[in-house]
Amino acid sequence: MGDPRKTRKKYTTPSHPWVMARLEVEKEIKLAYGLKNKTEIYKMDSFLRRIKSQMKKLSSSQSAQAEKERQQLLSKLKKLNLISEESTMDTVLGLELKNVMERRLQSIVLKKGLASSTKQARQFIIHQHISIGNRKITSPSYLVSAGEESLITFDPTSSLANEDHPERQAQRK
Repeated sequence: MGDPRKTRKKYTTPSHPWVMARLEVEKEIKLAYGLKNKTEIYKMDSFLRRIKSQMKKLSSSQSAQAEKERQQLLSKLKKLNLISEESTMDTVLGLELKNVMERRLQSIVLKKGLASSTKQARQFIIHQHISIGNRKITSPSYLVSAGEESLITFDPTSSLANEDHPERQAQRK
C-alpha cells in the first residue's frame, strides 16, 4: 500500500529521454499552453493513456458490468466536454493531447478573456485570483467540466475583481 503521506507519481516519463522529434513536439506544446515544465505534459498524456486503455479493455468485454463501466467512462468524458453526446468508443480512442490541454483551467481562463496571456492566466490561478463558483482553484492543470465553465470568474475577494484594476484595463486595450 505505501505510506499515505507520500503521494504517488501521477504520470510516466518517456522511455527514452532524447528523441528529437518528441522533444520538438513537447517544446511546441509547452509554449502554446504556457506550461511551467514538461511534467505537466506527461500528466495530461498519462491521463489520456489511462482513459484509452480503460476503454480498450472495456470494449473487449461483453458483460453487464463492463457495459455499466463503459457508460460511466463516457459520461465522465462528456462531463469534461472532451466528447459530444452522440460520441462512441472510437471517438474516445481518437482523443489527442491537445483536446485535454484545451480543458485545463489555464487555457479556459485565457479563452474567456480573464487574462491576456497563458503565463498571466497561470499567475492569476496560482495567486488565487480565479474562482469557480465560490471555490478558489489554485491548480492551473485543473480539468474544467462543461457545467463549471460558465462559473469561472475573478474571486470576489481578489483585487482583480474590481473593474478599475490596472491589469483589467490593460486587457481591454
